[in-house]
Amino acid sequence: FDVIHLRGHTPGSVALALRPTAERPATHLFTGDCLFPGGPGRTTTPEEFDSLMTGLETHVFDVYGDDTVIYPGHGDDTIIGEERPRLAEWRERGW
Repeated sequence: FDVIHLRGHTPGSVALALRPTAERPATHLFTGDCLFPGGPGRTTTPEEFDSLMTGLETHVFDVYGDDTVIYPGHGDDTIIGEERPRLAEWRERGW
């Protein structure tokens, strides 16, 4: 697993990335409460929101391909390609 630090939801929040193999061609990303279908996890201040969004943009969306499967801490799974087009909307919406 690759460990991805995503401060914002909590100071110690991380996501875990299971890189692809010949038998499993897509990356599998376990995001806990940092990323869900439709948006980032809950934050309580604008600074936490900015930290989480910056982490998601630079350490998740700028690194992993559209076929990366996202497993949030609860709720439905999604893929990066479904969520990537919404990044600007999430930023505009704010915390």
